[in-house]
Amino acid sequence: MNRFLMILILIVSIVPQAMAVQPDEVLDDPVLEERARDISAGLRCLVCQNQSIDDSDADLARDLRIVVRERLLEGDSNTEVVDYVVARYGEFVLLKPTFSGHNLVLWIAAPLVFVIGLVILIAVSMRRRKVSNSASMTPEVAQLLAELAESETDNANPDQTRRKPKD
Repeated sequence: MNRFLMILILIVSIVPQAMAVQPDEVLDDPVLEERARDISAGLRCLVCQNQSIDDSDADLARDLRIVVRERLLEGDSNTEVVDYVVARYGEFVLLKPTFSGHNLVLWIAAPLVFVIGLVILIAVSMRRRKVSNSASMTPEVAQLLAELAESETDNANPDQTRRKPKD
């Protein structure tokens, strides 16, 4: 059973992921088809949002794949095809957005928040360590507490019992 499971996992990991590209979309020219696959792998499906149009089964993704192939057949370069799609659908269609001035905040925000969080974590850790060091008991205080505890136990007489009130 264990051997069967390992063979099954190996087979599944070797088999390439099935693409959503339909046979009627595939171009006759293998070079153009490869270019179309490269372009569509970098374009986001606007319905699924976390898949490329090459992996998505959505109708809009199919339409975008067809547009990419039509533009390539018209002789556009890869950059021109991507620019055409971005002009129609906005920069959100790119799975990997470009680094530019209007999205600079998006590129800087995550590392900045990480660094600020790290600084806060270090400051809190140092403060806790400082408080715990200053709150530690000195030997004199420990001896005094031990003496007080001992004197309390000496004063308590275990032989004396409480009298119960008579009914």
